[in-house]
Parts: sequence; C-alpha cells; structure tokens
Amino acid sequence: MARRERPSRPPGPRGRLLTGNTHAYEADRIGFLRRCHAEYGDVFSFDEQTVFVIDPEVTHQVLARTGESFVTELAPFDMRRDLDQATAQATEWMSARRAAWPGLNRSAAAASDHRTVEILDAVMADSAAREVDVLTTMRAFSARAIADYCFGTDAADVPGLLHEIIRATQPFTDSSYEFPAWLPIPRHRQFFRSYRRLSGGLTGVVRQRRAANAADPRNDLLGLLLDADPDLPDDTVTSTLHSILMGGHGVPAAALTSLVWELARRPLLAGDLRDEANGPAGAGAPLSAARLPLAEAVVRETLRLYPPAWLMTRTARTTTALGDWSVSPGDDVLLNAYLIHRDPRWWQRPDEFDPTRWLNGRSGPGPSYLPFGAGPRVCLGSTLAMRQLTLATSRIAQHFTIESSNASSVVPRFVGRLAPAGLRARFAPIRH
Repeated sequence: MARRERPSRPPGPRGRLLTGNTHAYEADRIGFLRRCHAEYGDVFSFDEQTVFVIDPEVTHQVLARTGESFVTELAPFDMRRDLDQATAQATEWMSARRAAWPGLNRSAAAASDHRTVEILDAVMADSAAREVDVLTTMRAFSARAIADYCFGTDAADVPGLLHEIIRATQPFTDSSYEFPAWLPIPRHRQFFRSYRRLSGGLTGVVRQRRAANAADPRNDLLGLLLDADPDLPDDTVTSTLHSILMGGHGVPAAALTSLVWELARRPLLAGDLRDEANGPAGAGAPLSAARLPLAEAVVRETLRLYPPAWLMTRTARTTTALGDWSVSPGDDVLLNAYLIHRDPRWWQRPDEFDPTRWLNGRSGPGPSYLPFGAGPRVCLGSTLAMRQLTLATSRIAQHFTIESSNASSVVPRFVGRLAPAGLRARFAPIRH
C-alpha cells in the first residue's frame, strides 16, 4: 500500500489579492479567528508563512519542542529570520534560566510577600478616592514590584524605563503590518531609542553590582544570579533580567486589570474575598496563596477567561510536523490560549466566570490551561506572578470598594497583552 504523504500546509481563508487576511483580522481579531476555527478546524493557515493553532495537544507539542524544532518569537524587525542565531540565543537563555530558577521558585517568591503588599499599598494610596485608568495603575504596581524583586534598592530608574519601552512597542502590537528596520519612521526611532535606554540602564546596574558584590551582597534576583553563576557574561545577565522584567510587568498588569473588571461587576464576590482576607487566614501579614484559596481560584479563573498572553508565537526552525500538517523553516505558529480556554470540548460552561471550578484542589482539564505557556520555555516567573496576583486581589478586595463608570460597557482588547480596553475605576477605601 502506498504511504500517504503528509499535506504540506493546513487550509485557510484566501483573503484579498494584495492584503490577504490582514484587513479582516485587524477589523475583529477574535471574531476572525473564531470564524476560521469553525470553518477550517483546529489548525489553519493565515497566510503563506503563518499558521494558527487552537488545539491543546498540538499546542503542547509545539511548546515542548521549543528549542529543537521551534524557536520563540523572533525579535522585532528580524526580517532575515536568522533561525540559527535564534537557536543559539535560546540555548544561552536556557542556561541562564537554570541559574535564575532558585531566585524565582516558590520559597524565593514567598520571601517577597511583604514587599509586594507594601508596593501595592503605596500605589493604591496614590489612586484612592479618584477615578483612574485601571491598566495604567496596575502597570505602575507591576513595574515597581518586578523591578524591586530583580534589583532591590537599585531599582529606582527601572519602572520608568519599563513604561517607556511599553509605550514604544505599542504601535507594533496594535498593527499586523511590518516595515523594514531601516525605514526611518518615528515608531522605529522611538523603539530603538527606548530599547537602548533600557538595555543600557540594566547593563549599568549589573556592572555596578558585580563590582561591589563581594563587599555588598544583595538578596534580590540579580544578586542570586551573580552568586549562582559568577561567570555569566554581563549581556547574558542583562538579557535574562530584561525578559523577566518584561514578562513580570506586562502579564500581571493586564491580569490585574481583568481582575478589577470582574470584581467591579461582582460585589458579592468582592465581599467573599474580603471575608477571606479578614478571617483567620488574614490574622497577621503577609498572607500566602495557600491560605487564600478563594483569591487564588479567582485569579486562576480570570487567567482562564482572559489570558494576558492570549497568543503565543513560535517559529519553525526546520520542516516539522504540526498535528496532521507540516510547516517549513521560518513559518510562524501562533498558539491561541484564549480560544482553547473557552472551548466546550475541554471546559464545562466555558464562557461562564466560575472560580469554584478551581476550589478544593481541582485543576484544569489536562493540557487545556495555558496562561503561562508550557514546556521547556514555560514562563519562568509564573510562580511569582501567581503569588503577586493572589495577594493583590485579596488586598484590593479587603481594603477597597471598586466603583467603575464603564465596567458594563468595556470589552477585552485583543492586542499585546489581553485586558479590558479603557477600564476606569474608583477605589474607595473601606474603613475598618
């Protein structure tokens, strides 16, 4: 019997003559993906170099093969798609991950609880009793929290540099259109300028700390990195911290914005969280996620419905299998956690907000829960992020009543990190 050949590419919409599917996608990103999913199945082509995946098993296969058959998303403006260089960088990053892990595991994250609460209290004090843009407020908290975790008392300038790079990358996440790096348009100049400022600032802190480390050891992530592997080059330390800072800033900020959105619409749930924080588990500080099961369940359910990393990109390094299909070197594979998290094949009542599905030690169905990715490149800071989100959710519910003028009308924005667009709220202090 003749062996059946694997089809070279999955099917997909043809799109317009010159612009392909970009116009339809930009007009309604998640609506476009839902329609394609219904028509073409769990794996479909967007264009000749881009494939979407909405299958948890295939998604896990791609994530597990990152570093071998796939590499993580290539850097902005990498028009040459240098896969060998990307693979070498991935190998270097995995070595740095191993050095950084002791500074991000459960016990290390728990040691930062007190500072997390202190920073949150300071940010909320600045926002209390006036209406604010929630995402801006949560970015202020997450930037300060992750900068403090990484650099301790040397973190003063880092939050401002993070805000600057977020603003500089916004035009690229807002649009699917790419332009060559050499094109001297304002958004390119701003991005390169902000990137150089951030990299230079981080490198300066690393070099100063390395010079003074023997005489002045620090119990922050940078200090742990330098102690774990003193031979790590400065640029490797800097790039590792850069990755952790970007993830530790954008993902928690977006998630907290979605959490505030849910609590603004669910005052009874906010009351239950307040009771949990004020109950026996709330005696003394700081609280731990293990002693706040409802707060943790609310966080997990919010991450299911609104995963900040709603799309994860991997680039094929070689011609390789993708479920029943195959992709070629340089093809981008976009893994859609948002639609996997809302698929009725894997979840009961998938569009319903139900934190109880996570209580009493219950977990998600198999590989269908991916808020932090999976495989060898699973988010290095996921333990820290869950701890910060759980503490922040409990603390906000304990000390504030959330009043929002537009919670009933805002919708999630499917660009960059997923969060409700333009959510505004007033955090009214509760007198205890």
